[in-house]
Amino acid sequence: MSESSAPSPGRTSTGPGRALVAVYAVFAVAATARSVYQLLVKADEAPVAYTLSAVAGVVYVVATVALATDRHRLAVAAVGFELVGVLGVGVLSLVDGALFPDQTVWSDFGAGYGYIPLVLPFVGLWWLHRTAGQAQSRPQADRT
Repeated sequence: MSESSAPSPGRTSTGPGRALVAVYAVFAVAATARSVYQLLVKADEAPVAYTLSAVAGVVYVVATVALATDRHRLAVAAVGFELVGVLGVGVLSLVDGALFPDQTVWSDFGAGYGYIPLVLPFVGLWWLHRTAGQAQSRPQADRT
């Protein structure tokens, strides 16, 4: 492997970056599968909550792919959207619980998931900030 194609230590192909991608992938699968089941089986019980879970699932899928493929701008957009989502849904679910008759991934700031949905976008944005210079310093042909 040539020196230019070797992964940089701060990218998502090794170490903490790989762990971050793995956590996002788990949430992508979990949120998407849960929401698909809920929307197919009991959509009329809590359509807003189940639709928000589907949105969260899509956001996690996009973030996972963007992080895994070093698409920095897309990753920042997805993780930023995730942060706004978890904070917004978290506040709304505490202020007016009737809006969400069933839990979403982001309800109560992700309490049902050990608050990982609350912490994850902060970690993701920190990682993206930390590795931003590395993504910009690679040749244009190396980025997509």
